[in-house]
Amino acid sequence: MRFSRVAFALWLGGLGVAGCQTDYAQLPTFSAERRLLQAVVEIPAGTTHEQVYDPATKAFRRIQRAGQDRQVEFLPYPGNFGFVPGTHTAPGRGFPTGRPLGVLVLAESQPAGTTLEVLPIGMLLLDVVGSLEAIVLAVPARPSQQILPEATTWGEFTRNYPAAKEILRQWFQHRGNPGEVRIVGWKDEKYALQQIRAAMQ
Repeated sequence: MRFSRVAFALWLGGLGVAGCQTDYAQLPTFSAERRLLQAVVEIPAGTTHEQVYDPATKAFRRIQRAGQDRQVEFLPYPGNFGFVPGTHTAPGRGFPTGRPLGVLVLAESQPAGTTLEVLPIGMLLLDVVGSLEAIVLAVPARPSQQILPEATTWGEFTRNYPAAKEILRQWFQHRGNPGEVRIVGWKDEKYALQQIRAAMQ
């Protein structure tokens, strides 16, 4: 008799067997077999609700501001936002001990907790209320998951999809309160890899 994954999970739950929670914070920065960069999705593409992974509870929790769940008061996320495991940035913006390096995976929407092998194609540098924020721009390494098939480098992305870069610029500048976010610059995939390696714990 064959069980679906959901039926199997319910069956185990009925027996009192708890499922294991993935500790995303302990995942390697690069996959073991193919040595490709990994990205953990926190906020799926197409949503306005913001959440982060909490390594203390090994769960995803909503970001709050003044006791309310924070929500983008603009268009939904244009990609899957998350973090590069095994990296660490300087403290700032509500994260007194710092947090992993941010990543935006340009792909169809993926559920929170999805871990993807990705190709870094560049980096976006933001000034967010006086704090520098670096975000890796990436595409899935698996060709079948790529929605921008001719964008595996910064040069290809800007040459073949200039409107996509403009959409990202507009979205990041308008996702917060007026004047809160300023674009500092754009960097290529080599710079992104340098910053990833520098942020590895």
